[in-house]
Amino acid sequence: MTIQFKKGVLELCVLALLDSRDRYGYEIAASLTKGIDISDGTVYPVLRRLQQDDYLTSYLRESQGGAPRKYYTLTPKGKEFLSLLVEEWRRFSAQVDTIIHGGEESE
Repeated sequence: MTIQFKKGVLELCVLALLDSRDRYGYEIAASLTKGIDISDGTVYPVLRRLQQDDYLTSYLRESQGGAPRKYYTLTPKGKEFLSLLVEEWRRFSAQVDTIIHGGEESE
């Protein structure tokens, strides 16, 4: 997968992971790297940007093995944004699939 594809879906994937439960940064990165070839450090700028845009909030939680971990959670605005991105992704991927399989893009 090219870097442009990855950049295009990274925000969507981060938000989708957080939709199921709160997670800390490394946990998000580890989940993403199972299916997308990215470095751990790629996720943190995305988290900061999503937080600056009020799609996420964060809080510290004590960890058993060391320093407290910073957990991220979706805000109501973030849930709405995720829904919008999912719908856009579904439309976009369906159109691309149609074109790839020899069809025409629907107007």
